Amino acid sequence: MSDPFHQRLHHVAAAGLSGDTAQTTGMRRVEAISGKTVGSRNLWMGQTHVAARTNSGNHHHGESETAIYVVSGNPSFVFSDPDHGEIRIDTKPGDYIYVPPWVPHREENPDPDTEAVVVISRTTQEAIVVNVPQLEWVDPSTRDR
Repeated sequence: MSDPFHQRLHHVAAAGLSGDTAQTTGMRRVEAISGKTVGSRNLWMGQTHVAARTNSGNHHHGESETAIYVVSGNPSFVFSDPDHGEIRIDTKPGDYIYVPPWVPHREENPDPDTEAVVVISRTTQEAIVVNVPQLEWVDPSTRDR
């Protein structure tokens, strides 16, 4: 559309969320807002579900900055600090987490009964997910040397 002030809004109902996105073991991502679903250019948004007593695999989101809002459950977010080893951030509904680009992390849901659900927003239109074997950060420019 040539007039940027008269474009249409897009509604993505909960029943319309798509599981056709990058995945990591131990969690289920569903996509709501993306280039595929609404034609966004610079934004990806969706949900992640982590079952009770489940940990995700270690992963990072490449160049994407990631914002996370905890909807339900009490998920924990784990990353590695070179000086202090593994660091765990325990959350509750209403909390937010910021994940900088390239930072390996994992989600954990220690609750024995309740699924954890979070809303995710990323600064790239694609859901970049790079599954990695460990939490220690490796400079991506040196990986293929």
